Amino acid sequence: MSTRTLVSPAALARPRGRAVYWTVFTAVVVLFAIAFLFPVYWMVTGAMKSPDEVAQTPPSLVPKQWHSSGYTDAWDLMQLPQHLWNTVVQAAGAWLFQLVFCTAAAYALSKLKPAFGKVLLGGILATLMVPAQALVVPKYLTVADLPLIHTSLLNDPLAIWLPAVANAFNLYLLKRFFDQIPRDVLEAAEIDGAGKLRTLWSIVLPMSRPVLGVVSIFALVAVWQDFLWPLMVFSDTGKQPISVALVQLSQNIQLTVLIAAMVIASIPMVALFLVFQRHVIAGISAGSTKG
Repeated sequence: MSTRTLVSPAALARPRGRAVYWTVFTAVVVLFAIAFLFPVYWMVTGAMKSPDEVAQTPPSLVPKQWHSSGYTDAWDLMQLPQHLWNTVVQAAGAWLFQLVFCTAAAYALSKLKPAFGKVLLGGILATLMVPAQALVVPKYLTVADLPLIHTSLLNDPLAIWLPAVANAFNLYLLKRFFDQIPRDVLEAAEIDGAGKLRTLWSIVLPMSRPVLGVVSIFALVAVWQDFLWPLMVFSDTGKQPISVALVQLSQNIQLTVLIAAMVIASIPMVALFLVFQRHVIAGISAGSTKG
């Protein structure tokens, strides 16, 4: 059965139809590229303008004079190395905790079939219906006075790491991927004498690299861009991540310096996506098929 498309093969076979098709296609691609890349260009070049030029109306598309001092001032005045390191520590810990515990929980629910597994999964997914803002106060009271041991996790990276583990979406994403792993592969590992933990480490995880890449991106970006929760748990300015520090230190800072700081703060996430782009695309395509 032939597939119907917007432009018929007969029209594409004619020189005029082919020219019109590629003209429209190129114009659409260029417009989308401009729509996505222009804000980035505006932010990068805005940091290289003078303060008066940034505030002028109408704005200038290209800086009249290029100033790199905005980036150097942002690096020094806003203490970006310290706050970037704080963010890296908090994001890396949350990523590691989430990858270990969410993967173990998803594997148990998918392949080990515990008692009341469906009830547990339903309860976990039900938390997705609760607004994140409604959980802020209970989470804060918990980390301020940890039950049983009665210790405070305020101004401690554990206040970021532990709540990040309770991510129902990533857990469900991992479980759905594990559900698609053929049972025959796991049974072959059992015949060879592999236990449950060995099967997870040697069979399941290597096959799950695409979805693990997607979960890693979600986990890191969530911590990197979070503002409200780090603001509440880190009263010590020396331990605040970059998202909070940009707001806290922007009171007496020139606009060009603040824009430069935002550019520097966004570079790690852009680089992370470019590195893991192949894994993200593979994870999306793997989650869309069943086999």
